[in-house]
Amino acid sequence: MTPVKPSLELLRSLSDEHVLRALMHAGRLTRAELAVHAGISKPTVSESMRRLTEAGLVVDTGERTTGRGRIGTYYGLAPSAGTALAVSIAPAGVVAERLDAHGTVLTRATRPLSGPAEPDLVAAALTAAVADAASGGGVAGPARVATVSAADPVDRATGRLVHLPDAPFLVGDLDPVELLAPHITGPVTVDNDVNWAARAERDHGAGDDFTYVYLGEGLGCAVVSAGEVLRGHAGLAGEIAHLITTGPDGRAMPFTDVFARLGLRQPGSTAIDVPALLAADLDTVARAVGGVLAAVVALADPALIVLGGPWGSRPPVLAAVRAAFARLPRHVPVRPAEGTDEPSLAGARAHALHSLRDAIIAARA
Repeated sequence: MTPVKPSLELLRSLSDEHVLRALMHAGRLTRAELAVHAGISKPTVSESMRRLTEAGLVVDTGERTTGRGRIGTYYGLAPSAGTALAVSIAPAGVVAERLDAHGTVLTRATRPLSGPAEPDLVAAALTAAVADAASGGGVAGPARVATVSAADPVDRATGRLVHLPDAPFLVGDLDPVELLAPHITGPVTVDNDVNWAARAERDHGAGDDFTYVYLGEGLGCAVVSAGEVLRGHAGLAGEIAHLITTGPDGRAMPFTDVFARLGLRQPGSTAIDVPALLAADLDTVARAVGGVLAAVVALADPALIVLGGPWGSRPPVLAAVRAAFARLPRHVPVRPAEGTDEPSLAGARAHALHSLRDAIIAARA
């Protein structure tokens, strides 16, 4: 059989993609440097640069090489190539960042939240923060893509936030996709904050098969298998608050009820009182956490458990949980989260950057 040769159009498309990705990672390059980074010939680079310049994706930066020899021109991505938005919706407030294809955060806007998380208040904070972030950074026009992290369950099909019983951050009926539509020309990806934090831990070296357990005012879990977060049919996988575990006096009860029985909830709320918990006897709490981890291991079979959140990764809590978990029949290593101070936003930001680069590559046609 005679091998099928790739078409000229395919070869041009691949050359353009190599050039764009080289500029995304390096920032600015001469034609000669592009030939080295992209692994293609100088004439091919020149043809690709002509096409990409005409498409408005690449520009002459105005900078020139110095020193002996022929002067080279530096090229970079055009401002019109596009930007992305990374957004976090959390009990403390809304954060919106606008970033370019190099991963540089151009603008950051915040809007605090306090008291009950009424949908109208959260929607207003989200809209204001996104508008501020989208209007800055020296880049006019809407962003190409957006990624949203929300401290609530998220419907996988629609991106709307889901109201579940006993969730401490009860936003209710909120549609981030619709609210961001005026500022985005492409897709908006919405997921739960614990899932994004797990992706950040994966990128930080946790591996491809682990479970991330978030322990803070709320309780959450994300299962990473073969490098992917398992979201479930509706996107509600990992909701561990109602798993049955061991409570005070050895009684079986839902995980979230343990904290109510121990008087470790904030007044008038299902949110856990973190300072009170850290000052309390950790043995009963650790036993309850250990029971939840045992259930996770039985169902998901992870290689590792990562504990995160305001109290989950604290050394005293970690030591107590490890001891309680080790006494159970099946256990795996447990370590604290090692990501950034904003793990969910870091995960969302990484996804936004990846999506933006793919969108720019797709726009070259």
